[in-house]
Amino acid sequence: MSRRDTPKQLIPFIGGKSLLQLAWERAAGLVPPDHCWVCAGERHRDAVLAALPELGPVRFLGEPQGRDTLGAIGYSAAAIQAGDPEASMAVFPADHLIRPAGVFQRIVREGFEVVESTPCALVTFGIEPSSGATGYGYLELGEKLGGSAVTVRQFREKPDAGTAQLYYEAGPGRFLWNSGMFVWRAATLLDCVRRYEPAVFAGLARVADAWNTPRREAVLREVYPQFRKVSVDYAVMEPASRDSAVRVAALPMPLEWMDVGSWATFAKTCAADERGNAVAAARSLLEKTTGSLAVSSDPGHLIAALGCEDLIIVHTRDATLVCRKDQAESIKALQEKIAGLFGDEYA
Repeated sequence: MSRRDTPKQLIPFIGGKSLLQLAWERAAGLVPPDHCWVCAGERHRDAVLAALPELGPVRFLGEPQGRDTLGAIGYSAAAIQAGDPEASMAVFPADHLIRPAGVFQRIVREGFEVVESTPCALVTFGIEPSSGATGYGYLELGEKLGGSAVTVRQFREKPDAGTAQLYYEAGPGRFLWNSGMFVWRAATLLDCVRRYEPAVFAGLARVADAWNTPRREAVLREVYPQFRKVSVDYAVMEPASRDSAVRVAALPMPLEWMDVGSWATFAKTCAADERGNAVAAARSLLEKTTGSLAVSSDPGHLIAALGCEDLIIVHTRDATLVCRKDQAESIKALQEKIAGLFGDEYA
């Protein structure tokens, strides 16, 4: 269902709305509407602007090529700082589901307060683990800083199952899931990029210098593909947690949070029947079937299952997926193989 030209963030499959639209609504009111920006692939410009008509083309930041979160966030910081050298900014991935919005906004505002009082702070938001999950990075916590803020002693990459279980058993006072959401001064983030990733910073500096000139797009297309493809967590947050010139802090977010990165996670957004089946299809009949997910993007298509257990069934206009739940993490590799065999239309 998620393809190169229609990524999951743009698919209206959560109550008729896309993850991007839900993220935009969740952030509404934190800052004035004309201070909200969206960074996404340039190839998705028209789709993003159609989904968010209030955004406007001036505040859409189109990536010429995907370079992971360091490129996207660094580019956004450079663009925002070009308009306001003193700006603080919050970063929210568009593939999360977070409830309730009021609690989310209260904690984000506290993050802004930390950054305003401590300009060298990089604030991240931590989620209390509900299991020893291996699909998330972890924040190892240190001493309290005041209010809800806690120092981050170290960022831990996605662990193996045994290590993840140890983190979970240590409790939320020691380890939180890394949510990938942040608040910081744009200048502080860029200074960290300058020190830890000087080649990326040099490119961002060229983009910033050309920002208010007719050369902006040409410079962006030239330098952006040269950025190292790396996450902001690995390139900035990990070294920053060991840097005495920077204060890395975490704010716990005690709320319902889901990173919708898999069909198994998506199933949790659907109402379950008495046999534990989740359905996001206009027409379905699941007989003698348990613990399964049925999804269809075609309202006229019927999904019928008989005597099945723990399956993921997804129907789209041009492809159907049937997968055991315990094989869900291999779907990406399967899709890459399919694209190689049958063409980029499936990529």
